[in-house]
Amino acid sequence: MRTVLTTLTVLMVLAIMGIGAPGSAYSEEPDTAVRLAVIADVKGFDPVISDDLYSNTAASQVYEGLTQYSYLERPFKVVPNLAEALPEVSEDGLVLTFKLKKSVRFMDDPCFKATGGKGRELVAEDFIYSWKRLADPRKHSSGWWIFENRIQGLDDFRNTAQAAEKTDYSVAVSGLQAPDKHTLVVTLTGPYPQFLYVLSMTFASAVPREAVETYDKEFLNHPVGTGPYLVKEWIRNSRIVFERNPNFRKEVYPSVGEPGDKEAGLLDDAGKVVPLTDRVEMHIVVEDQPRWLKLLKGQFDVGGIPKDNYDAAIDKETNTLKKRLARKGLILAKSVEPDATYTAFNMEDPILGKNALLRRAISLGYNTKRRINLFYNGRAIPAQTPIPPGLFGYDKTRVNPWARYDPEEAKKLLAEAGFPNGEGLPEFVYENMADSTSRQFGEMFTREMSRIGIKMKINANTWPEFSQKLRTKRAQIFGVAWSADYPDPENFLQLLYGPNESPSPNSANYKNPEYDKLYEQMKNMPDGPERLAVIDKMVKILWDDCPWIMGVHRQRFALQHSWMRNYKYHAIGKGFYKYYRVDAALRAEKRKKL
Repeated sequence: MRTVLTTLTVLMVLAIMGIGAPGSAYSEEPDTAVRLAVIADVKGFDPVISDDLYSNTAASQVYEGLTQYSYLERPFKVVPNLAEALPEVSEDGLVLTFKLKKSVRFMDDPCFKATGGKGRELVAEDFIYSWKRLADPRKHSSGWWIFENRIQGLDDFRNTAQAAEKTDYSVAVSGLQAPDKHTLVVTLTGPYPQFLYVLSMTFASAVPREAVETYDKEFLNHPVGTGPYLVKEWIRNSRIVFERNPNFRKEVYPSVGEPGDKEAGLLDDAGKVVPLTDRVEMHIVVEDQPRWLKLLKGQFDVGGIPKDNYDAAIDKETNTLKKRLARKGLILAKSVEPDATYTAFNMEDPILGKNALLRRAISLGYNTKRRINLFYNGRAIPAQTPIPPGLFGYDKTRVNPWARYDPEEAKKLLAEAGFPNGEGLPEFVYENMADSTSRQFGEMFTREMSRIGIKMKINANTWPEFSQKLRTKRAQIFGVAWSADYPDPENFLQLLYGPNESPSPNSANYKNPEYDKLYEQMKNMPDGPERLAVIDKMVKILWDDCPWIMGVHRQRFALQHSWMRNYKYHAIGKGFYKYYRVDAALRAEKRKKL
């Protein structure tokens, strides 16, 4: 799932669990609201456009899929959500039969005219409609890749819609059948080991046709789902308030975790009905320092550590929280991110896209190790390939020949590319975000490029502006990060698969027939030596072509207050606000001392 690269330390907070600010005054009533934050506003709540971390996290509190991730268990594990159980699978692995839970209703909304505004029952046809909608070319969803060439007849549906003046959702798809209202039968075109993973993504969520047709273009601003929360308030660039969905079915907090979870209190609420809090506030706070100061004042429940405050918070010798913060009840939580940051070249650019030597030169002029010290406080490792640690195919012994800082060699490559000292090159544009950390990151990049003779300017954007430029191929050079949608190397290698060009995740618009052929071979292979050999070939092609400047794989440090309960960072799943709660009495007591 795409995030902004240049707000690097801020992304350690992520949309999954951030920080926020309550109102200016505290009520005398017990304050049970959970307050989180994101660094950018969401684009909307329509699942088919939830292709960035922020929109995805918000939409995941409202919409649900057939499966989800187990919250506490590691390694990551898929479990049923709207399905009663994991599917029955045919002997050839191509036919999957899902039985839907019978107690699921959409939230109340005026769009349900037949029931007087009462939310109706979820049925199998809702998934068929929703997946057709994802395939609809008029929706321009970057999530189409999860089903492309995967479900029998769905690509034909998409092609028919493309040729028609209007998409006809009554056209049957042979691979999507509903023999009764609680049974969904999916027929795949071939093996798809990641299928249950992608069904846990927000793209595959169920939406009611009534809401889409009632609200039309405003549907993205008017969410109607089956999830634990409904959107009570959305003030753009300020906050989103989620409140308990009274129609939410009976679901309980998990009772299974990994070693250490019980001792950490993460199983104290096992078996309790969720959501555990009636209100969650997601605040949009762009800059580091306001978040940090309010976290220390107890106005946030969880927060990241900005790069400029790292030394004040962490004892570098022991890599633990400094005592003065620990005495205030703050707790340090550390985890490794299954992610990769990268700076991409638009391979359709008439200069950058046609000159691999130029791209290699720019990569050699990029100082990753210095960025790790300045922007991550040492909490990252240099990336050699798109595959992060913890996933099959990651090999710490790999050394990318262009993922090193060597400005003198960069100058030689520039001359070899036909641009000695940068002569003959235009001024390149680096698309960036507008916050202070992003500006610092961009300024460092421009200085590095000037040292090797390349002129570059920064163009600051809001997140929606930035995302739109990527989708429409209007970004020339840009930095982003990709967090795992599911724990498989295919999820990262697909970022450079030719058919996934913008508006799909291959925003570099990179195309190499040999790489694409190997990708198609690799994606359905089981983990093992044969799959690893194919991955090795793909990596070497990427090194030669250099469509990216490889960035880092991050380590996440976050602080939580002692009153925050059931917080365990999950690097992939997003719909977990339902499990969070605060100890209101303890929060009131602790705040007085902060």
